[in-house]
Amino acid sequence: MVVIVPSPARGEGASTCSAPVSDDSRRSLNAAAPAPLRLLLDGIERLGRLDGWIGAACLVTLTVLMLAEITVRALSNVFPWVPADIAVAWEYSSYLMAACFTFGAAMTLRAGGHIRVTLVLGRLAPGPRRLMEVAASLVAMLFVGFLATAMVRFSWSAFERGQTSISSGTLLWIPEAVIAFGMVLLALQFLARFIQAVLGLPLEDHRIKAAPVE
Repeated sequence: MVVIVPSPARGEGASTCSAPVSDDSRRSLNAAAPAPLRLLLDGIERLGRLDGWIGAACLVTLTVLMLAEITVRALSNVFPWVPADIAVAWEYSSYLMAACFTFGAAMTLRAGGHIRVTLVLGRLAPGPRRLMEVAASLVAMLFVGFLATAMVRFSWSAFERGQTSISSGTLLWIPEAVIAFGMVLLALQFLARFIQAVLGLPLEDHRIKAAPVE
């Protein structure tokens, strides 16, 4: 893209300048993939970003809930009519913590933020390294896919039985379904990584990685 700056009126030292603007921040890393696979990979990537935003929202909600619990406890020491705690605080914080771990895992995988041991991988030539990435992605996809399937069945069983929490009466299939959705998104991201490894596409998008805090 080229931006043209209009020149001033005649007699005012007319000049024209152009400045290139990079499109790298908008270019899909899956552009080299065949059209159907590119649509699939880009769709999974959008779901992964949604996954990250939901995880961030769960983390903010968890923080607010814990701060509210601390505030209520402090106020109860001053005002006798204030309850000593929020009845559902610890239960719901456990749901939100589990959601934080599952949501955001897919986006973190795409950004290359998960901890990896590259002692062997870093010493391999590009060809064997690619084969190892394909194998690792396949194993991870199958493993996480099994966990996602088990979690979906677990939440469906809770829905059919109408199971509720003892302390708050919350329908347990709701938080379980949320966690299952996060696991499904992670399995899809491993599927995308497997396809990208097979096609020789970039496995990680460092543009979405959080900047370091200095």
